[in-house]
This record gives sequence, C-alpha cells and structure tokens, in this order.
Amino acid sequence: MERTSSIRRKAMARQHKAEVMIAGEQLRLRLHDGKLIKDRRYHLRTYPNCFVAQELIDWLVSHKEAPDRATAVCLMQHLTDNEIVHHVCDKRPVFKDAKLLYRFRKDDGTFPFNTEVKIFMRGQRLYEHLIADKNSILQLREEHGVTYQRSFPGCQLIDWLLQNGEAESRRQGVELCRALQEHGIIQHVTKKHDFFDSGLLYHFCINFRRRRRLSQLLNESEQDNDKGVAVSLQEDNHPDSPFVLRKNPPQEANNSFQSVGSNKDLKQVTSGRRGSLNSLQLHLAGFPPLVQLSSTSVVRCNPKSVLRRNFTCEELMAPGAPFIKRVLTVIGDALGWGFVVRGMAPCYVQAVDPGGPAAAAGIKVRQFVCQVHGQCVLYLDYRTVTRLVMTGPRTVVLEIMEPLE
Repeated sequence: MERTSSIRRKAMARQHKAEVMIAGEQLRLRLHDGKLIKDRRYHLRTYPNCFVAQELIDWLVSHKEAPDRATAVCLMQHLTDNEIVHHVCDKRPVFKDAKLLYRFRKDDGTFPFNTEVKIFMRGQRLYEHLIADKNSILQLREEHGVTYQRSFPGCQLIDWLLQNGEAESRRQGVELCRALQEHGIIQHVTKKHDFFDSGLLYHFCINFRRRRRLSQLLNESEQDNDKGVAVSLQEDNHPDSPFVLRKNPPQEANNSFQSVGSNKDLKQVTSGRRGSLNSLQLHLAGFPPLVQLSSTSVVRCNPKSVLRRNFTCEELMAPGAPFIKRVLTVIGDALGWGFVVRGMAPCYVQAVDPGGPAAAAGIKVRQFVCQVHGQCVLYLDYRTVTRLVMTGPRTVVLEIMEPLE
C-alpha cells in the first residue's frame, strides 16, 4: 500500500512539474510577443533577453493572470523554485516586485536539461507531430465497451515511430514509450497495463496545447486541510470554485440545483445564478464567451456533504463492493454541464441541475467519479476533476460508480 501511494505521489509530482514547464513556456512566448523580454543595460553591462520584475508584475495583473501583485509575486516565485526563471546574476533566489532583472532559463541556456526534462520535451514533440498528422493515429476508439478519445493502439504508435525515424527498431520504440509512461506522459486507458507493442489502447495524459492559467499552478500545489467537505465563503465565491460547472444566463426562470441534506431528502437550492465562470474559462472549455455576471448571488449548493458516509478509494474498488459502474456521456450546452463535484479522493456528485445536460445523461447525487475521458480520477480531488471537465471538450465521457439500492 505504501509503495502504491509513493508511486502515485511521484506521478502526480511529475505531472505538476510538467504543467509548470508548459505554463512557463507559454508565458515566455507571450512575453516575447509583448516585447517585455529584450536586451537591457544596467551598470554599463548589457543583459540579453531579460525582463524587469516590476514590469512583469504589472503585466500579470493587467492581463488578469493574477488578481493582485502579491499573488503575481507568488506565481513568479513558483516558477523560480522550479528553475524556469532566475535573477540574471543568480544572486536573488527570492523573486521581488522591484526594478530587478530576471530571465527565463530557456533564453540563456541554463535550463536544467536532465533526463526527466528531455523525456518530457520528447513527449511534447511527439504529441505535436501526432496531432498535426493528417492521418493521425490519435482517434476515437473503444476498449471493453468504453470509448476513449484520442487514443491509439501501442503497436500503431511503434509503427509511427519507425516510419518517422523516431526509433530504429521496435524494441527501441517500446523502450521510449515505457519511459514516456513512467514519466506520466502516456498511459494505458484504464491504467491496468504497462506499455506493450500490442493492440492495447493508450493515450496522452497531458494536453500540451491547452493554455494554462498561471493561477492554477498555485492551486495545484496547495495542501487542503478541510478534506473537501467544509469550504469557506471566500472559496465558494471564487471564479475557480468547484460550483461553476454550469452557469445561468441573467434571465432564466428555473435556476435551482438538486442537492441532498442530512435528512436524505432532496431539496432545492435557488439563486440568481449557478456560478461565476468568466469568458476565458468558457472559451477554454469550448464555449462561446458570455457576459460576466455579478457575484452577488453565488449558489452555495448545500455545503454539507450529501454522502451518507465517507468511502475510501480502496472500499470502492474492493471485490464485491455494493457499487455498480456506468459510463455516461454528458453533452454540455451553452451554459455548461449542470453538476457539481466535491470530495478529496474519491470525489462525488454533490448537486445536479434537474434541467441540465448532466441530469439528462443520468448523473445523480452521491455518484462517485472514476474516470473522465478515460483518465482515472479516483485518486484526484474535486478541483483537479473540475479542471479536467472545464478544460476538455464540450462532450464529457464519465465513468461513475453508484451505490446499489
């Protein structure tokens, strides 16, 4: 059990490191486009490809990447700690909101290209080539009655690597793919198998093209002490709150969620709107931009857990457990998907909009979320699961477990 937990923590740490590298690179390219990165002169010396910390903080706040200067400094410190940026003279390990010069390590050749980074960059390059290929092997496929998007048989990936000169032999191709799997870049669709040169289905765990929000980097590294049950008012009102999987237009008659209280009876939680998604989040999720609504009537959606009792992941997966698995497809509309998830692994459905897509697809309260688009999320918290849904396609494929009545 300890070994499994250790492997899981290591994989999550690698995936977070990958997210930081992608976010850092996306920021670097945007700053180059905005001319914030350029050669600067200080004390009779020219420092190429650098930026002024104070100007960058101004830019982050003005471009809504951070709500305030203190948060922007925390974001840049996170990139500094992960060796993405550094002071031009390496004299200041602490990022400061001042007229100091900093530089991206990729711009001066000091980025630590260790084995882990090299494998990550190799995986990113392969992903880009596969996505751009007109006859891409990344397709909608089915295994054991479950459909997986952008998946591929292991043998076809090996064929592609050989045809494109990425591997000299099938054995070398398998070794490369197993290294990608070990570093959390690809995985078997149900996480049950290592990589084999066979017809088993695999997929990429990371969407390299999705634009990262810098504020998410801090959220992913935070440690939650409330176990996902009690949430403060400030968190519920935050634009990234897990209560924002669906949003009402300004004038809609029926705007209530179904939730379950401690008395086990269904009740309605009514408000002027269901959430506070801004236009950027909607755009990332594949929706057209909507006018941002005021935050005076955020739905709390019954902050008490709807579960009759808490379950561990091991209890859910135990042989003979009183649960049944179902695969449900939720087709989001212009307002979202219409359900709320909670919990700190496993996460569960806390509330459902009775008139929304989730209810139509069969989503109910107290169901546990096992997979999102074929990716196992049983050991992930509700914030991560929410992001997977919101940043993915409009059509969400969920594998859920519901108690046997």
